[in-house]
Amino acid sequence: MCDTMVALAAATADGVTLFAKNSDRPPHERQVLEHVPSRREDVTTTTYLTIPGPDGPTLAVAGSRPTWMWGMEHGVNEAGVAVGNEMIFTTDDPRQAPAALTGMDLVRLALERSGTADEGVATITGLIERHGQGGSGHDHDDVPYWSSFLVADPTTAWVVETSGRTWEAEEVTATRAISNRTTIPAFDALHRAARQATGPFVDPRWEACTGALGERPVTEAGLRRHLRRHVGGDEGWTVCMHVDGLEATTASVVAALPPDRPPVARLLLGSPCRSVYVPLRVGEAFRSPDPERFAALTDDDRPALAALEAELDAALAAHDGPGWNDEALRRVDTALTAMGR
Repeated sequence: MCDTMVALAAATADGVTLFAKNSDRPPHERQVLEHVPSRREDVTTTTYLTIPGPDGPTLAVAGSRPTWMWGMEHGVNEAGVAVGNEMIFTTDDPRQAPAALTGMDLVRLALERSGTADEGVATITGLIERHGQGGSGHDHDDVPYWSSFLVADPTTAWVVETSGRTWEAEEVTATRAISNRTTIPAFDALHRAARQATGPFVDPRWEACTGALGERPVTEAGLRRHLRRHVGGDEGWTVCMHVDGLEATTASVVAALPPDRPPVARLLLGSPCRSVYVPLRVGEAFRSPDPERFAALTDDDRPALAALEAELDAALAAHDGPGWNDEALRRVDTALTAMGR
């Protein structure tokens, strides 16, 4: 389960495109915040498949990756392209597909190989047509599924929905939210399956996210507040998800994609309601923090975490030169140590 949102520049308070996602995964799973530098390679080895490498160098990426897989749940590249995916089910049965590219692989491939949102759509759809989708998206269970994607850059955003090697793309006009269901009308009419649990588990979250985007102008702080909310469903099936033993929000991102300077990705590990969004400048290297420290945070840590997040926001605004990412993570390390985490 996941929820992904975008607000194009004209819909935001600062006139900058905003991208956001909560990544809902098995509660035991850990994700790592990762800087992936630019590189050249003849072949790319993904979670299950080895494919030809790109024609030129890859783009540097900052994102969140479940530790057992190659692909990413969400991320932003140095060109200002942001991508996130959603688990969806359709009339085609993913259990019949051989292991190939997963939705998370396609997120990372699009980030590494695409300088614009349009190129991101072409990368995802071209790779699906050429190599197909398949393989489990979970480490402890055989859970294959198809994916939908939200792809954004400073001026443009697209929704891409897939079923096997079939896909459809729809351009975003102002704001858009996607969740664990087909949403493009024509694609939904053809491919919606009974296995899509749209009623109690998905539609309330999708509607809550759509409603949050309707509160104009959209702000980065407002998106952070929304991703922390326990709204959109019963028994833990909320935007900030807590379903014991089954699903939980284990990572999150809110990213600003300005057209004239490097993007800033506010990346979070653990549960948004009891963790901290760390603002990182995309393209600048950083050392991945220990995900276990964020998993150990509790409701009692919320006041200290809120103070840390405010401190990071103020320090970022005052920090003009290089070295911000190291400084930000040093401040996080100091604060977590003071909390005994």
